[in-house]
Amino acid sequence: MAHLNLEAVDTDGAIREAAEEVAGDTRLSFLRKGAVAGGAAVSGGAILSALLPGTALAKGAPPSSFGKGDIGILNYALTLEYLESSYYNEVASKGVVTSTAGTTLLKTVVKDENYHVKFLKAALKSKAAKKPKFNFGSASSSEALFLATGYVLENTGVHAYLGQAGNIKTPAYLIAAAEIVTVEGRHAGAFGVLTGKAIAPTTLDTPWTASKVLAAVKGTHFIV
Repeated sequence: MAHLNLEAVDTDGAIREAAEEVAGDTRLSFLRKGAVAGGAAVSGGAILSALLPGTALAKGAPPSSFGKGDIGILNYALTLEYLESSYYNEVASKGVVTSTAGTTLLKTVVKDENYHVKFLKAALKSKAAKKPKFNFGSASSSEALFLATGYVLENTGVHAYLGQAGNIKTPAYLIAAAEIVTVEGRHAGAFGVLTGKAIAPTTLDTPWTASKVLAAVKGTHFIV
């Protein structure tokens, strides 16, 4: 993504300013706070080698409402993918992203996140969770807000997938999760370049429990 030059896209600093101001938005402030909880900043790169089964990586599993075992974990992941894909689809439908770099990134995340939904639904088949209803409010109203929101959504996704790596029992499902989380990490890095934020501020990403991620998502009020 070397062509994503922040200075060329954001000569007046509007994107950087919006990225800072968005922390005060009632729908997004929780993400910023959650991303630095415990002094750990969000990271744009997912460490594939960390995605190995074992109790050392195991974190709090999703609640039983998502299903049992691996099914519950995949439905948890699917819900996060519904959130991301729906957000990007809405941004695209509004035509608010106009810069060359922003447009390229939006097209990429729309394609990838919609495919992630299709990919997980195919794995879950009849056990797939239904898509929630969303209300993104002003978060989809400008390119600057798209970039700021996308940055935290993608990084949250990285932490969420990593948090379940040690809980997945089926090797095929573990591989599927790994195939998604590496792409989420690349998305996060691209958003980091365009917002002027750290691409990989830490050498190891931090796993988040499902309860932490779900509390963060609830705090956005994006899910109706």
